[in-house]
Amino acid sequence: MAKTVRCIIFLCLLAVGSRGQTVPTGRLKGTVLANGRPVPFASIGFTDIKTGTVTDTSGAYELNGLPPGRHQLQVSAVGFVRHVQAVQIKAGATNRQHIQLQPAASSLNEVVVTGTLKPVSKMESPVPVDVFTPLFFRKNPTPSLFDALQNVNGVRPQLNCNVCNTGDIHINGLEGPYTMVMIDGMPIVSALSTVYGLSGIPNSLVERVEIVKGPASTLYGSEAVAGLINVITKDPSHAPLLTADVFSTTWQEYNADIGLRINAGKSKSLLGINYFNYQHPVDNNGDGFTDVTLQHRISIFNKWTFARRQQRVASLAARYYYEDRWGGQVQWTPHWRGTDSIYGESIRTNRLELIGVYQLPVKEKVMLQYSFNLHEQNSAYGKNRFLANQEIAFAQLTWDKQLGKHNLLTGIPFRYTYYNDNTVATERPANYGPVDAPNNTCLPGVFVQDEIKLFPKHTLLLGMRYDYNSVHCNIFTPRLAYKWAPDEQNVLRLNVGTGYRVVSVFTEDHAALTGARQVKITENLQPEKSWNVNLNYVKKMNLNNVYLGLDMSAFYTRFSNKIIPDYTSNPNEIIYSNLDGYAISRGLSLNADAAFSFPLKILAGATLMDVYTVINQGGQTIKERPLLTERASATWTVSYTFTRWGITADYTGNLYGPMRLPLQGSLDPRPASSPVWSLQNIQLTKKCTRGWEVYGGVKNLLNFRPRKDAIARSFDPFDKKVIFDARGNAVPAADNPYALTFDTSYVYASNQGIRGFLGIRWTVQ
Repeated sequence: MAKTVRCIIFLCLLAVGSRGQTVPTGRLKGTVLANGRPVPFASIGFTDIKTGTVTDTSGAYELNGLPPGRHQLQVSAVGFVRHVQAVQIKAGATNRQHIQLQPAASSLNEVVVTGTLKPVSKMESPVPVDVFTPLFFRKNPTPSLFDALQNVNGVRPQLNCNVCNTGDIHINGLEGPYTMVMIDGMPIVSALSTVYGLSGIPNSLVERVEIVKGPASTLYGSEAVAGLINVITKDPSHAPLLTADVFSTTWQEYNADIGLRINAGKSKSLLGINYFNYQHPVDNNGDGFTDVTLQHRISIFNKWTFARRQQRVASLAARYYYEDRWGGQVQWTPHWRGTDSIYGESIRTNRLELIGVYQLPVKEKVMLQYSFNLHEQNSAYGKNRFLANQEIAFAQLTWDKQLGKHNLLTGIPFRYTYYNDNTVATERPANYGPVDAPNNTCLPGVFVQDEIKLFPKHTLLLGMRYDYNSVHCNIFTPRLAYKWAPDEQNVLRLNVGTGYRVVSVFTEDHAALTGARQVKITENLQPEKSWNVNLNYVKKMNLNNVYLGLDMSAFYTRFSNKIIPDYTSNPNEIIYSNLDGYAISRGLSLNADAAFSFPLKILAGATLMDVYTVINQGGQTIKERPLLTERASATWTVSYTFTRWGITADYTGNLYGPMRLPLQGSLDPRPASSPVWSLQNIQLTKKCTRGWEVYGGVKNLLNFRPRKDAIARSFDPFDKKVIFDARGNAVPAADNPYALTFDTSYVYASNQGIRGFLGIRWTVQ
């Protein structure tokens, strides 16, 4: 009995001892980096173990007490693609794992060049810059960058014609002519070609798109009044060997985008081709006109980089762009081009661009940048023909020098512009009537920028530019920027600057070229000028495994000499003159970037604007809101990845408040304002092996379309049945009770309704 009791006691003690023993575990240490820089406050955890941590300010992390075996490690941080990989934990050992994160669609740590003409991380730049990579644009695939910008907060692609679907880019409620579009920092897209600058750029060649909101004329000269869009193309040395992206829609639209890297000894080349085709007339609203223009478009882009001693820079790129598109009455054919029988608007464009950068073989960092573009346009708007030719040559020599706390950048730019068309914009009076007088404009200048590191957390940027315009003479544009970054999670920026824009009537309003109105210029137009103040605050937060990045801005811009087109004095004319008064654009903007511990990511933004003009008329002050300017807008992108199936769902959309629309007079029965409207899309993407992806979805889920009567008197496009008085004004009649004429400018959104799409991508590294 005693022996039995002793055995029971021994077994109990053994069991207790066994329970008290520690099971051997492992430890995981490492760093999280991106582009060689640490990523602080990144979330580290496992999909199968309830443990986690965050990286410190140096990007380091440590996890203890991990059970041995193979586990799935996941790392997420605001502004970066979620990283998942398998790691092997060994018992009783310190396991090390260093993680490299890739920038996400919108990144706070992206390297930017547009704000200061020098490469710097977005967080360190004293000028706020929005950055978007191809990953962002793939969440809502489009055949051109023009359409892709519809999901960028504060930026809106605006259609200006119901028939030919010509458009421009509005930034913070300001019209397209105030936005400069560049490729690799070269101002090759301007005046006549602004509308075509973002169409046909092969998406396979785009490294990122940088957007600066607010005047940037100190560095970039004329037209950078509201802001600028800089399309940065890929470096052939780091581009994939082959990329292909082909998709089509249920409207029978077809888009193909091909990129190919070519090695030629020490030189490398990147060839990109974009082709878009749509040849299926649709008239769902029953107005007798095509809802969307039919078009052929091809763009070929080739960029070369050359190896030089001491890693000096040398690159050369060329792009050829051709487009043939038309919109109009559905029975229109090229046979009716330029006639007054069946109405059509036919636009044929040929464009050639050259871009180059060469670092001089001297000790100092001296760069020569140059570009040339040739643009020819042959268009017919009903019976009115528009023939135009534009040539722009640009060269700029810059010197970058570090002197103690001062980082100096000086430059000598020169731009020559030749422009001629068959309108009154390039005519001058003579004894026997008007004669052709092409515009030849020389614009030499000089600028200096000093970025001063006052203290480790304080940066001051001062800039001044002087241009001598051969038409408008002396133009000064100063600039000041201040940045305070107390820590990695907070950045405050204050920017004050000026902008100016020389006159190019083609860009003032596309309605000037339709068959509905004639152009009148009543005075010698002066360059527009603007003053801008922008206060920007960036905040990064860690909220219980939800990482949130906030980017908030308050902006105020005042314009003088603003060019205002007058539609109301005569419905058959557009009268251009400088504003006797001033214009204001002010508002608030917020962008939010949220990444969760599970595979959900949200990008969202909203902008509130108050845009108006103050006109002195007959001794009275009149305040009015410009046409096609919304008071509020919002954009969003919600992405969720189903890890098990390798499928990502993207839900994108935008929302716009009411806009004032152009009416033809007090009798016009159409609403004076647009409704609140939204374009929403959904996409599923399946990642396959060996670089293949398949994607598809639905665009315009709500099937939103403007009013059916957006085109006034679409049944009489040549005004053959309109009765006019002695002053040229339409008068009411039995078949025209509202005294309307044919007009296509009552437009704010595309007529294209809901449609499906399906595509495939292939990447070979």
